Amino acid sequence: MLIGVPRESKVHEYRVGMTPSSVREAVAHGHQVLVEHAAGAGIGAGDAAYEKAGAKIAAAAADVFAKAEMIVKVKEPQPKERKLLRDGQILFAYLHLAPDPEQAKDLVASGAVCIAYETVTQPGGGLPLLAPMSEVAGRMAVQAGAKCLEKEAGGMGILLGGVAGVPAAKIVILGAGVVGSNAAQIAVGSGARVVAIDRNLDALRRMDRLLGARVVTVYSNRDNIESNVLNADLVIGAVLIPGAAAPRLVTRQLVSQMKHGAVIVDVAIDQGGCCETSRPTTHADPTYVVDGVVHYCVANMPGAVPRTSTYALNNATLPFVLALAGKGWRAALRADPHLRNGLNICGGKVTQREVAEALGYAFVGPDSVV
Repeated sequence: MLIGVPRESKVHEYRVGMTPSSVREAVAHGHQVLVEHAAGAGIGAGDAAYEKAGAKIAAAAADVFAKAEMIVKVKEPQPKERKLLRDGQILFAYLHLAPDPEQAKDLVASGAVCIAYETVTQPGGGLPLLAPMSEVAGRMAVQAGAKCLEKEAGGMGILLGGVAGVPAAKIVILGAGVVGSNAAQIAVGSGARVVAIDRNLDALRRMDRLLGARVVTVYSNRDNIESNVLNADLVIGAVLIPGAAAPRLVTRQLVSQMKHGAVIVDVAIDQGGCCETSRPTTHADPTYVVDGVVHYCVANMPGAVPRTSTYALNNATLPFVLALAGKGWRAALRADPHLRNGLNICGGKVTQREVAEALGYAFVGPDSVV
């Protein structure tokens, strides 16, 4: 199969769909790889490294989309890229369609086979292609929040860990999954007081076993969310319902009652955000203020650390890339029900239930199209 790797075009997105090492593996399996010029520049991988691995270099994204049978990306295709997709072409990337009706409309119209990293599953539960970036985003959320709490960034001007005689900041983490547990590890290391809130008791038990008394675990209900958010210095939104829009756990009214200079880092913004006041931002302009509360809602947080992120992501995605290229998408999806769960849109049909429900499309089971 001819695999295409375009340069990411989202604002300040420096990751790349395949590293030179991944390209080498694909070529060793008999595939061809076409990489857009400078696609790997953000991770320090020049065109020469890709050519050494066996790839060919294309001058522009249009050439990659025109020739490739499968497009491997990181972030969702931008409007210009969506126009380049064609019927039957495979798109393998993060899509996050539930809060993005325009993207869904374009992908439906394209006729492409759109497989989303974030809904691929694994035996025993979990999302193996989302997990690496959730780990990165969770860890970054604390450092982003610490920066936003500085006075020059609009925050109240406090240090997460405090100092002798001065209390540490209080960090409230909404969600105890992969993002939440990684955020908690860094938060505990900073010396902050940490509260993790979730409705999944097993997730709270894992958090308790991992970090013990250094994190207070709290069951998620309206009273517990409100009481903890109101006296938080930093709130990290880390909730996830696979494929669906994030639940709005923090209302606008609640935000208006938070401390002046408090910070919200909404990692769930890819799925619409878990705060009513959240809206997507970019690394170029990452924050805004609502009712005195600083909001950091960058939709591609791991893009700021592209070397770590790209290699972590490729470790997880490469086996699926090889399966799709080696067997073809139909056979690969028939053989692997977990990869089949990643199929969101196929030939103009929406094949992911949560996306269909969120956007008002008729749901067509993936089994019927493979």
